[in-house]
Amino acid sequence: MLPEVLRPDLTEMCTVARTLEVVGDRWSVLILRDAFYGVRRFEDFVEDLGIARNVLTGRLNRFVDHEVMERHLYERHPPRYEYRLTARGRDLLPVLLSLMKWGDRWTADGDPPVRVEHRSCGHALDPILVCGHCREDVAWRDLRVDPLPIATTRSRRGA
Repeated sequence: MLPEVLRPDLTEMCTVARTLEVVGDRWSVLILRDAFYGVRRFEDFVEDLGIARNVLTGRLNRFVDHEVMERHLYERHPPRYEYRLTARGRDLLPVLLSLMKWGDRWTADGDPPVRVEHRSCGHALDPILVCGHCREDVAWRDLRVDPLPIATTRSRRGA
């Protein structure tokens, strides 16, 4: 084990922690869910989610600041914007599908509230995690986590 001085600050370096700074609250995840369902306009988010306007404004601004969403002007007088997912935002789809799968298994009493269908084959989607190299299913017992050399180097420099 590394001495305390040489151990990396995993909270600051952890990409999970940094991701949660962007998307790690209930409203953020629900806004993203609605965006994947096709909601784009501020008023539609308010109506669909029942979210306070100031809370929605804060979350949308954070998404724009972190390039998860982009604003697109759709009306000039008064100025009104749509919020569209960027490539960064679209890359969150597996996260949302995994949350949905977990919720369908552990929190839905009976049938899930929505069915997600894979358009190309027409079947209900059952997302799975696979290794990008060998395409085998991945489970926690299949993983080994090692800090990368950069983590150790940063912690030694105090960065």
